[in-house]
Amino acid sequence: MADHNQNRPDDIPSGAVQRALSVLSGLSRKQKSWIFLAVDLGLIPLALFTAYAVQSLPASAPETMIRAEPILPFLMLIGAGLSWALGIPQIVLNDYEGRAIWLTAIFAVGLGLAAAGLSWLAGLALPLGTHVMFATLYLLLAVVTRVLLRRLVMAIYRRGRPRRPVLIYGAGTTGSQLVRALRAHESIEPVAFIDDNVALHGVLLSGLPVHSPTRIADLAEKYGARRVLLAMPSASQPRQAQIARRLQDMGLEVQALPSFAQLIGEEELLDKLKPVAPQRFLGRDSRAVPLGDALSAYRGRVVLVSGAGGSIGSELCRQLLTCRPARLVLFELSELALYNIDQELTQLLENTDLKVDIVPVLGSVTDARQVRRVLAENAVQVVLHAAAYKHVPLVEANPLPGLANNVFGTRTLAMEAIAAGVERFILVSSDKAVRPANVMGASKRIAELVVQDLATRSSGTILAMVRFGNVLGSSGSVVPLFQEQVSRGGPLTVTHPEVERFFMTIREAVTLVLKAGAAGSGGEVFVLDMGKPVPIMKLARQVIERAGYSVRDDANPEGDIEIVITGMRPGEKLSEELTLTDDLVGTRYQKIFWAREDRLSELQVAAVLRRLRQALAAGDAVAAREALSTCVEDYPTDDADCRTS
Repeated sequence: MADHNQNRPDDIPSGAVQRALSVLSGLSRKQKSWIFLAVDLGLIPLALFTAYAVQSLPASAPETMIRAEPILPFLMLIGAGLSWALGIPQIVLNDYEGRAIWLTAIFAVGLGLAAAGLSWLAGLALPLGTHVMFATLYLLLAVVTRVLLRRLVMAIYRRGRPRRPVLIYGAGTTGSQLVRALRAHESIEPVAFIDDNVALHGVLLSGLPVHSPTRIADLAEKYGARRVLLAMPSASQPRQAQIARRLQDMGLEVQALPSFAQLIGEEELLDKLKPVAPQRFLGRDSRAVPLGDALSAYRGRVVLVSGAGGSIGSELCRQLLTCRPARLVLFELSELALYNIDQELTQLLENTDLKVDIVPVLGSVTDARQVRRVLAENAVQVVLHAAAYKHVPLVEANPLPGLANNVFGTRTLAMEAIAAGVERFILVSSDKAVRPANVMGASKRIAELVVQDLATRSSGTILAMVRFGNVLGSSGSVVPLFQEQVSRGGPLTVTHPEVERFFMTIREAVTLVLKAGAAGSGGEVFVLDMGKPVPIMKLARQVIERAGYSVRDDANPEGDIEIVITGMRPGEKLSEELTLTDDLVGTRYQKIFWAREDRLSELQVAAVLRRLRQALAAGDAVAAREALSTCVEDYPTDDADCRTS
C-alpha cells in the first residue's frame, strides 16, 4: 500500500519552517491573544484612511486623511476595549468561523459608530456612507486576515508535520461536519467519503467525492489511507460492528463517532453494550439457597477442589471460604487458571476476618504419585472433583485425552482419596452422562460407574456424585458465546431449531453440590432440580433483545442480528436428560433428589477400564469408542458385550 505520509524531498521542513514551528509552539494562549488584538487594531487605520480616501474628492483626500489623524488614537482605544469585551482575540484561530465572524461584524459596526461620533466631535463634515464603508472595509479585512493567518499557520504545521489521510464512512450530516472539523486539524486529512447509498456515489460533498464501499481497498491504496472513521452514529451497533470487522479484515484501523444523543447521555450506550447477566436468561427466578447445616461438613476441614480454576471449581472455592475450612487446596492443570483463582481468593481473604490456608497446586488428576503426595501432605479430608474436559465438540475430536482425564483421572483421584482416608469424595457430573451420544458424556458416565463401584467397596470414605445440566455463564455455556457473537454484530449460531437444554446459575448449582456432598452416605447419584428445559432458539432471541437489538428474520428483514442454523454437531442431542429412570427419592434438602439407577459390578467396571486402558496405550480411538459402547447405556454401537445389572 502506498504510504501517503512519507515525506517527499520538497516536504522536508526547512530551517525557517522549523524556527516558525518552534516560535508558534512556544507561544502561550495569552500571548496569542495579544497578537490577534494587535493585528485587529492595526487594521483600523488601514480601513479608516481607505474609506476616507474613497469618499473624498481626489484633491481633498490627503487633507481629509490628515484631519482625521487626531481621532485615530481614540478610535483604536475604543476598538481595543470593544474587541476585548467581545472576546475576539481569545478565539482560537482554527475556530474562526460562524459565531466568530458574527462577533467581528458586531465589532465592525461598533467601530463605524465610534468613527462617526469622533468625526462629528472633530468637526469633520463626512457623509454617513463614509463610516458605513469604514465598517464594511474593516469587516472584510479582519475576516480575510484571519483566514490567511489560519492558512499560513496550517501550512507551517503541515510542512513540518505531514497529515495522515483518512476515509470517512458515512456521507450524512455527521460525516460532513466531521470533514469541516478535520480540515483545520494539524495532522489528519479527510480524502474521500464512503457511503452505502447508491444515489450519493460520484457526488461531491464538502469538497470530497463519495464512493461505494466496494472501492475501499482501492481508495486506501490510492491515498495511502490506513484509517477509516465511521460517521454513522444512527446506525445500529451490530451494523457498525459488521462494517468495522470488514474494514479491519482489510488491515484498516477503524474508529467510530458517537451520536449526539450518546454524548449528552440521552442514549445509554454503555448499558446497551454491557453484557446482560446470564441469570436474566434463566426463565425463572434464581434461587438463593442457603447452605444451612451443610456448612458443618466443610467447617474446620481440609478441602481439596480439583479443577479449581474452572467455572464450577472456582465458584466452589468461593463458597467454601464462607464455610471456614481450615485449608483449601486448589488443584488445577492450567497455570493461568490456578494463578487467577489463587489471587482472587487471597484478595477475598484480605478483606475478611476468615483464616483459611490457601494452597495452590499445579498438577493433573491423572498423576497418581502427585495426587497421593498432595493428599498426604495436606491431610485432605474432603475432595470435590470438578476437573474434567467438558466441551463436547473438542472431546469428540480428541477422544483419547478426554477419556484419560475424565475416566482415569476420576478413578485415580477417588482411589487415592480412599487410600488416604479422606472422609468424603464428591464427583461433579453432567446431564450429558445420561444416555450419552458423545464421548464427553460417555466418559462422565463411566466416571460415575467407577465412583459407584468404589463406593460399594469403601468402608471409610463416602463417595457420591452430583449430576446437573448446563450452567449459565460457565466457560462451556452458550450464553457467553451468544453475547460475544452479538458484540461482533452477529450472526448467532444455533445447531438446530428444536434443540433445548437445562440451565441453572453457577451459584445455584454449586450451593446444591455442596449440600448434596454433605448429605451423601455412599454411592448416591444426586440430581438437581433444573426446572424446565429452555429452547436454545428462544435463548438466542432473548440474548439479542436483551442487548437492545432486534432479530433479523423473514418477519423482520430490517432487524439487527440474524440467527443462523448451522446443523447438529457430532455427538449432539436435541435434548438432555437428568436421570436414567424416573425413580427419584427426595432428600432432606429441597431441589436435591437421589436417583435410583442400576450400576455395574466390579468385574464389569474392571473389564471396561481394561479395554479403555488398552485403547489408550495403543492410541486407538476406534477401540476406545467400542469399549465405551459395551457398558454405557444407549451409547451408539453395534457391540453389546456388557449390560448393566
